[in-house]
Amino acid sequence: MSDDNSEDLGAGEFGPRWSVETLHNGYRQALEIADMLYDSETDHQRIRVFQSAKFGRVLTLDDVVQTTEADEFIYHEMLTHPALLAHGAAKRVLIVGGGDGGMLREVLKHPGVEHVTMVEIDAGVVEFSKRYLPSLSDGAFEDARLNLVIADGADFMKSSADSFDVVIIDSTDPIGPGETLFTDSFYAHAKARLTPSGVLVTQNGVPFLQSDELVGTLSAFKALFSDWTCYLATVPTYVGGPMAFGWASMDPAVRRVSDMLLTQRFKAAHLSTRYYTPEVHKAAFALPGYVQKLLP
Repeated sequence: MSDDNSEDLGAGEFGPRWSVETLHNGYRQALEIADMLYDSETDHQRIRVFQSAKFGRVLTLDDVVQTTEADEFIYHEMLTHPALLAHGAAKRVLIVGGGDGGMLREVLKHPGVEHVTMVEIDAGVVEFSKRYLPSLSDGAFEDARLNLVIADGADFMKSSADSFDVVIIDSTDPIGPGETLFTDSFYAHAKARLTPSGVLVTQNGVPFLQSDELVGTLSAFKALFSDWTCYLATVPTYVGGPMAFGWASMDPAVRRVSDMLLTQRFKAAHLSTRYYTPEVHKAAFALPGYVQKLLP
């Protein structure tokens, strides 16, 4: 068990077995473990999957909640469809991270996408996700459009010569293996991988509790891109308010796509979504005051 991020408490304060995440100083989230399904230490991180009565199967890395069966659709839809539908003609997509397959599942729903490169540092995450969280990938790993690369995302971004219409950074928090995916040099290399109207989107934590994470990313975006901002979505298990997603492009017109065109593209793609709608897409970019004040 990680000394820094979680602890299992017995019959005392929390009763039965609980997974307690202390990612944020002075704040903790506890999920009851109805059944521990998987617990293993890889070369990179500790992976656990347990059954929760409220959230279904829960995946934790180093005891920090990564995804749950109950609310994963919000995160995966909102880090995928805004960029792909705003772009409107994305054929090549790069996903960095996302070993559970949820992001890949949503990207491959777009019939115009011809090729997806997915770079995951830990092969163990992919393999156990297929077995213990099959609903997340829903067969996406078998799609012929996928090129799965097991490598460090930062190294791949630096060395690759490929170009992509959309780059999705589905990273963990900036601790451990995910730390290098939040650096200025990484974002500069990501920019080099984008086509002229390409879009880069990133997960940037919960700004109410992780403001430094968002400020750091957007400061780098401001220095590198013509158009940059963030947008929001509320994911219940990512506690502390709405989650921020970074947005960056060299083409400001992409983000300004009209409501009518966005709706047309959504209908033409025949997407099945549970959170994303064209209306939610537009509203997600309306930032509350405390988030606006974080913009550099």
